[in-house]
Parts: sequence; structure tokens; C-alpha cells
Amino acid sequence: MRKNETKKGGKRMYNRDNEYVMFDWAIKRILRDKANFGVLEGLMTVLIGTDIKILEILESESNRDSAIDKSNRVDVKAKTAEGEIVLVEVQLAHESHFMQRILFGTSKAIVEQLQKGQDYDNIKKVYSINVLYFDLGEGEDYVYHGTTTFRGMTFPDSVLKFNRRESEIVREGASVVSPAEVFPEYFLLRVNQFNEVAKTPIEEWFDYFKRGYIRENTDVPGLQEAREKLDYMKMSHEERRAYEHYMLKVHETDDVMKTAMHDGWNEGHAKGLEAGRAEGLEAGRA
Repeated sequence: MRKNETKKGGKRMYNRDNEYVMFDWAIKRILRDKANFGVLEGLMTVLIGTDIKILEILESESNRDSAIDKSNRVDVKAKTAEGEIVLVEVQLAHESHFMQRILFGTSKAIVEQLQKGQDYDNIKKVYSINVLYFDLGEGEDYVYHGTTTFRGMTFPDSVLKFNRRESEIVREGASVVSPAEVFPEYFLLRVNQFNEVAKTPIEEWFDYFKRGYIRENTDVPGLQEAREKLDYMKMSHEERRAYEHYMLKVHETDDVMKTAMHDGWNEGHAKGLEAGRAEGLEAGRA
């Protein structure tokens, strides 16, 4: 068992001297400030695989004043070698059309880059990073990465690539090999599916997402800053009260959703049994 970690009711609990605020709260109230950009920059650097600096926070869908939102999105204009756009979204509850939602978000980010009359070469690549606190789809992994690849229909092993001239046209001064480097990329971080002992940088980030735990000697980009910026004990009395109120609302909302799902399952099960009996009786008489 880790230092500062205890068990209660079968669940891992962390002592107050090793507690960091929930990422959803942080992205809503803390990480939008320029002084705290290092935390988000670290997460993006670990996922995308290149050093990233935030230039500015663009307008986003989040409402900083509401007690609890089931989603929080922050649109970031980040500086990579090509000055790309990064969207970071935290989703607490499942939505029926979640995939369409993130597709709309990236499409909107692409369209809004162009002013009237501008050429298409002004469009920068968009990354969509989604931290999900609900179960989405089926699959063993806890982090998924999606890109656009064009494969041959006649020859499936043939992947379309740019030639040298096309590469220079697509992105001046950069070596662009395939359309995947132009089209949006998606990262789905399924927090509930993470049950590993953190050994890699992305696993240490998941340890924080799920358990609020950050190693004291971590050298993972962003998490060093998180230890300083997101420490519960370093918050003011007013900030702590607001955070505790928020967490109470999160748990209440989660309980309501679980109760509704349980009641719906029981009702559906009862109706299914009743329909099955009726069908069986009718078949028996026939």
C-alpha cells in the first residue's frame, strides 16, 4: 500500500496531506489561468508526444458559474512546431451522441480558424483530448487514439501517402507524410477502465484522474506543476468550501443516475418476463 494511503470499505482513500482536487474542477476553475498552464501543457505533451506551450485559452462551452456540469471543455490554442489547436474536454456523464459531439467540436474548431477569403493552408491541425468518467463502448484499453488513414480498397495493405511536392504544399517548411498528419486526432481516456499500477507517464496521469494521487518524486510533465497548483491543503477556506460543495453535487448526481439506471433495468426485466410468459402460453396453446 502506498504512503499516505489507507483503506476504508474496500476503497482506497488518501489522507488530506496527499489530496489533489478533481481534474474536472481544476479545468473548470484553476487551469484556465495563465499561471497554471503548465498542468495542461504536460498532459498534452505526454499524449501528443511533442513539447507544447499554450498561447491562449479560446472560448469554450464550459460554464464556470454552475455548481456542476456533466461536461467541461476548454479550447486551447497551443504552440507546437505548426501552431496547432488542442481541445481538452472532461465528460462526467454519458451522452447518447457523444461521438457526434466531439466530431462537431473538432469541425467547429477547424471552421473557426478561417476568416472570409483566407486560403485553406491557414487551417491548423486539431487534437481532441477527452477525459471520460463514464463507460464508453467495449474494449480492454483505457486510452484510445484515433487518426484518419486512407487504405486501398483493392489493395488493403496500400496506405495513401503524400509525395514530396504535395507535402510542401500541405504544410510549408514541414515534412508531412500522410493525411493523418492533417486531419484531426482523437484521444479517449476512459478513466473507469484504469486499474493498473502506474509505471508510464500516461498511467501516472490516470492515477491522478481516478484516485487523485500524484507521486511525490514524479517527473511526468504537468504532474510536478499539479502537485503545487492543485493541492487541496493549499486552497483558501472559501475555495475548499466551494470544492467540497462541488464534490457533494457530483456524488449526488452520480447516485441519481445509478438509481435511474437500476430502476430502468428492473422495470425492463419485469416487462420482459411478463411478455415472455404471455408468448410462452400462446405457443403452448398453439
